[in-house]
Amino acid sequence: MSDDIFTLIHSRRSTRSFQDKPVPRQDIEKLLDAAIWAPSGGNNQSWLFTAILNREIISKLNGLLRRGFLVWTPDDDYPGKHGAKKAAQNEDFHFCNHAPALIIASNKPNYENAMADCALALENIFLAAESLGLGSCYINSPHWLRNDPGVREFLFTLGIPREHTICSSAAIGYIAKPSAPPPRKENTIRVIE
Repeated sequence: MSDDIFTLIHSRRSTRSFQDKPVPRQDIEKLLDAAIWAPSGGNNQSWLFTAILNREIISKLNGLLRRGFLVWTPDDDYPGKHGAKKAAQNEDFHFCNHAPALIIASNKPNYENAMADCALALENIFLAAESLGLGSCYINSPHWLRNDPGVREFLFTLGIPREHTICSSAAIGYIAKPSAPPPRKENTIRVIE
């Protein structure tokens, strides 16, 4: 058994500072291939992964998300939601930390495993990105504003079906500032023999 996967798991970090350098299309295609090999409930594979490499499109989506957050009311106390809403008040708001590439995972909304399947696929993307020397970050903003009319319409123009829900996203790019490893919390593992 190779230890390489364990090295990738331990070295992967959420990147929040990206270089202003495009990611080669062939690397994005490798990440997308990693995504579609993730497990899915009942082997449904009902997901769609939409990769955006065009900075103008990412910028337009950023503007729509910023406007959406300004009028959006979070539906729970999750700190990330309140932080995103607050951050959107700043003119320099950028939902994916200026990453040069974004991968949006969508799926059928009436499918119980939609979010879980997409999350498993994104973990494959994150580990594959680490193996290619790329940074990545799980991005919730498009999911939180998945029902915003402006955001939905724009995503439809990008080929994401109207009947799909936005499950999650991945920011991808070269790391400008590495993230330090956060300590692991205690008492999160139990083994019963």
